[in-house]
Amino acid sequence: MDDRRVLSGIVYVLRNRLQWKDAPKAYGPHKTLFNRFICWSRLGVFDRIFAALTEQAGRSKRLMIDAIHLKAYRTAASLLKKRLFSAISDGQKVA
Repeated sequence: MDDRRVLSGIVYVLRNRLQWKDAPKAYGPHKTLFNRFICWSRLGVFDRIFAALTEQAGRSKRLMIDAIHLKAYRTAASLLKKRLFSAISDGQKVA
């Protein structure tokens, strides 16, 4: 499975707030998208991608995201327990 296609599928699902099973077939099996998202999150792949994009843009190491429009689901709290957000779960201050 092509990693770029999987990454595009993950971004599509997250951007459109879809359930994994509702991902278009063009991105591959929904189970693959979900499993790679979990694995890459735990390995810090997304952290490295965002850090590289920030450096490329010539901005500081601190990146602020306005999350007023985001909606947290009940399952969002369990992501910290599963250590998918390493900066928060490791006790580092996030600004």
